[in-house]
Amino acid sequence: MHKYLWQMLLLNAAALAFYWVGVGEAIARETETRLILQKTKPQAASTTETLATEITSAEFLAGIAENGDRTSPLAETESSSSIRQTASADTSQRAMSQLTSVSQLSDVQPTDWAFQAVQSLVERYGCIAGYPDGTYRGDRALTRYEFAAGLNACLDRVNELIAVGLEDAATREDLATIERLQEEFAAELASLRGRVDALEAQTAELEANQFSTTTTLSGLVWFNLTGAFADGDIQVETSDITAPPVIRPAGRDPVTGRPLTAEVTDDPEITFSNLVWLTLNTSFTGRDNLVTQLAVGNGDSPANVFASAGLYNTFGVPYTDQTAGVDIGDVTVIIRELFYEFPVGDDVQVIVGPRVNWYRYFDANNFTFFLNGTSSFNSIGSTLLNTIDRGSGAVALWQLSDQFRLGVGYLGENNEFLPSDLFRTSSNPDEGLFGGTNTLTAEITYSPSSTFNVRLLYNRSNLNAVFGQVGGAPGEPIYGLLDDGAGGGLNDATADTFNINFDWLITPGIGIFSRYTYSITHIEPGDVDAQAFQAGLAFPDLGKEGALATLSYMIPFSVLDGREFLVSGGGDGGVQYEFEATYYYPLTDNISLVPAFYVIGNANNFSDNPTIFVGNLRAQFAF
Repeated sequence: MHKYLWQMLLLNAAALAFYWVGVGEAIARETETRLILQKTKPQAASTTETLATEITSAEFLAGIAENGDRTSPLAETESSSSIRQTASADTSQRAMSQLTSVSQLSDVQPTDWAFQAVQSLVERYGCIAGYPDGTYRGDRALTRYEFAAGLNACLDRVNELIAVGLEDAATREDLATIERLQEEFAAELASLRGRVDALEAQTAELEANQFSTTTTLSGLVWFNLTGAFADGDIQVETSDITAPPVIRPAGRDPVTGRPLTAEVTDDPEITFSNLVWLTLNTSFTGRDNLVTQLAVGNGDSPANVFASAGLYNTFGVPYTDQTAGVDIGDVTVIIRELFYEFPVGDDVQVIVGPRVNWYRYFDANNFTFFLNGTSSFNSIGSTLLNTIDRGSGAVALWQLSDQFRLGVGYLGENNEFLPSDLFRTSSNPDEGLFGGTNTLTAEITYSPSSTFNVRLLYNRSNLNAVFGQVGGAPGEPIYGLLDDGAGGGLNDATADTFNINFDWLITPGIGIFSRYTYSITHIEPGDVDAQAFQAGLAFPDLGKEGALATLSYMIPFSVLDGREFLVSGGGDGGVQYEFEATYYYPLTDNISLVPAFYVIGNANNFSDNPTIFVGNLRAQFAF
């Protein structure tokens, strides 16, 4: 116990130091630049060219609707900055609509000498461009420059008249007025021409070097500082305690037929890992979207050391403390998602692709979204869903009414963490899209208001046996591993899973959320019935606007019937439970700190296992 307290003190000290470094380094600067330029060409009287460009900071976490996955390190995205560029023909046409009297420009004072002077020139020569809403918009940051732009238009108009031999059209008084205006606005006129030249050069540079006219890039980066400690030796079900947790095997005692067990006697070291997702969104019509997401990471949470066979990346593992690809801990760039979505009519959205993320479209919850809500693999979604984290196939979303939405989908397993030759994924011609592990899902969402949502989900899964066992990372709803109950192998299994999930923002500062899942896994000797439960409190804007604190209680895998078929995960009949506290704190629109703390009791479903404590500090960057 003293060792545990000392290690927790070290972790908290490191976390506190990490926090203050992050605060000191994070400087938020939101800029908004508006350039509005009007210029009348001498060759074409009363013709204007308008360029309007806005660059604004973005809300990085809005609109992402994915919850997580448990097969191995991963989840979703997508936050991004926004660059909006507008130069439509409609906008240009409105900007070119001129007013022929300065008195119609309501934001220019008639008492100004410059107003009276330019009024005379405008009414004689029709040389200044205003806006159809009756404003000159000179009350913005560049009032004198805008005024100089109008003066420049009048100069160009007079020069045109002189160039075509109509010198008499401009009176001496007008020429004297123009000369005086030129002198008074000489600096602005010179600066205006310089700005036009600079803007044209920048525009040419952007056109020559732009990445794509149809594709935008966004990204998420995470740093994870994680420690895990147990208040004693932890009993685990495995036949080889020396094997890495991700491939820990399970077996039975040949004499008693009971699952083999071992003890974890040493606490793991504190780790510091990273995870990066880069997402390319490509639109060809403005309503469709081709998504390509790349991932790279080296996470392997220390909490995995305490897991029984088949329970890798389950209890106490922060969702973003994960790797990318098959090789745990290696830095390998992989394609995490690849799909195309498009509308069919006004109410139906179709998603199709070789690597569709199931969690983007099903079992969502406003308070368990991993970017700013609950934070562990067990808390961001139902622990009994889904055997397909990402797969090949299609999903359809139908907005039945303002209050009801229906989602259906079929996916054949195509997970970036599972080798196709071993796990019989959809890209393997021996099994294909329909012969391997696959899942069929239907979910209906009822949203009577913007603050309350309830979702009912049914999932039918086909689970392939690996080395004669069903379950493990690609085997939900089983948490652990199944055999025939006597050490013999299994053929493929099927499973039916039912899930109810709701979130309710009771007041602007308090919300509640919950899930309940019931599953039946069908194997040749019999059935395994299990349930999972989660309930929690949420506190939006706690301490700062945009912040979110969550408290959650979970039972990830309670076996109701058929425990004799579990070669791992059944324990001694105990029920594992978990407490989680997570606090999402945005430093800026782009940078956030997320401390989280997890307490796990009856680990691995052993009622006499001591308590496990896990602490995590996450730095999150969105761009």
